[in-house]
Amino acid sequence: MDIKNKSLSRRAFLGVTGATATVAGLGLAGCGGGGDDTAGGSGAASGGTAGGGTITAGSAYAPSEYNPTKTSSAFCLGSNWHVLEGLYGTDPHDYSTFPELATGDPEQVDDTTFTITIREGAAFSDGNPVTTADIVESFDRTKADATYSAFLSPIDSLEATDDTTITVKTAIANFSLLKERLALVRVFPAGTSDDDLSSKPIGSGPWMYDEITDNTVDLLPNPEYNGDHAAKDEGLHYDILVDATARMTAQQQGTTLVMESVTADAIDLIKDAGCKVDTVQGFGTRFIMFNTKKAPWDNKTARQAVMYAINTEQMIENIFNGLAATASSYIPQDFPNYQEAATVYTYDQEKAKSLLSEAGVTPGALKIRCTDNTQASGMATQAKQDLDALGFTCEIAEETSAATYAAIDGGSDDFDILIAPGDPSCWGADPDLLLNWWYGDNVWQQTRTGWGGSAEFAQIRELMTTALGQSGDEQQATWKQVYDIIADNAVLYPLIHVQTVTASWDDASKSPSGTAIEGFAGIGTTGMSFIDCNTVSA
Repeated sequence: MDIKNKSLSRRAFLGVTGATATVAGLGLAGCGGGGDDTAGGSGAASGGTAGGGTITAGSAYAPSEYNPTKTSSAFCLGSNWHVLEGLYGTDPHDYSTFPELATGDPEQVDDTTFTITIREGAAFSDGNPVTTADIVESFDRTKADATYSAFLSPIDSLEATDDTTITVKTAIANFSLLKERLALVRVFPAGTSDDDLSSKPIGSGPWMYDEITDNTVDLLPNPEYNGDHAAKDEGLHYDILVDATARMTAQQQGTTLVMESVTADAIDLIKDAGCKVDTVQGFGTRFIMFNTKKAPWDNKTARQAVMYAINTEQMIENIFNGLAATASSYIPQDFPNYQEAATVYTYDQEKAKSLLSEAGVTPGALKIRCTDNTQASGMATQAKQDLDALGFTCEIAEETSAATYAAIDGGSDDFDILIAPGDPSCWGADPDLLLNWWYGDNVWQQTRTGWGGSAEFAQIRELMTTALGQSGDEQQATWKQVYDIIADNAVLYPLIHVQTVTASWDDASKSPSGTAIEGFAGIGTTGMSFIDCNTVSA
């Protein structure tokens, strides 16, 4: 399926064949649909009942922060999709945007001015109408957050023109990604305290939060919702099941209709039980980062030698059970705006040795840092074997993400390379957003790699800014230049892009509970989307 540079229908993207990503803030990692668009089986088509039940789901991630102005929580981002609308929404199946509170696309007034009309009669679940003042405050408070400010910096301001119109001022002329960025802003009632947003945010979406605990989260239909994606069921219930065995048990027993993050060893078992399994290639990376403040990693040729020395195909087979893809660019193949980088790293020990010689490097002690993510840990072990084979003497330092980045950010850690997970695609998939996560003017390049003062980094930033005011082939060509520079320099680069596996009961006649879910498809990042889904019973 060739979907590069094409306008995609909802759920057309990422349904590659119907693995997990890790989430935290900028200080750690990123947050971080397959299968048929509609469920098969006995469902409503065979005379069953559609809707009126409770959608049940087993989450692989625990809630941590619901506040939409600051959250990077895998679970909370996903649950908030159902509760809080933006002017625009992003469909996580194909990353297309669609109007939520807006009635249509932004209307361009001049190079940096746009107007947006909001939906008539939109109301929060507490009964109060959504006002333009609510939208402006939601934007201002979201842009004030350190994580979101980097994504929203191309937008100067939102102003309430009148009761139904928002005026947007952009910092970039003809900003081509306006809808994608506005979709990051979830709208809540003006004046809502941060404490209230963190405990139980109120929105205007099809669902509203009912009861939130550490172990379960319950949503009810929003009786005030007047948009196009109304809830068809009486409830949406999440069980927080971080343990993979607990998730599997709940899914097998029919306690849950959907299971997030199916482990590789359980795929055949859950398929044989009668579940539909969606396997979706996502952006989620396990990346390598070099300490360019330390010789020889200030030398591009030495960094390239390490890239050729690491056997990523073996990592995929041994550590990911085949549920990943090697990186041929910063962005995964078949992702929107993908283009193969001019430099593609493949396992080649002889080339690695030649490049080390060219760089004047005599292999010696080498410190590999990794987070305690199971996959990152396994990758570090193999990287040690691959680099030891070149004559290095590798030491692995494994700690939690928080401890790992605290040591690096403190400047006292004399590490050589880092292997860790990250996935900013929970916010969207436009290349500028994905690039800005690691190649924005932020802690990653200024502090962690030490590469932020380089001429190449300045060139990347200039090209990224140029691309924001472009579109179509011209924009693609500019992004291609960025991909090529990043690949060639290999300062922070994906080793692999992971796949996400989700299971669902799509046939009520096979489900132990006699209930299935219709319209559900897995996505390539963390979270589960139940917009336009409903239960069916035999």
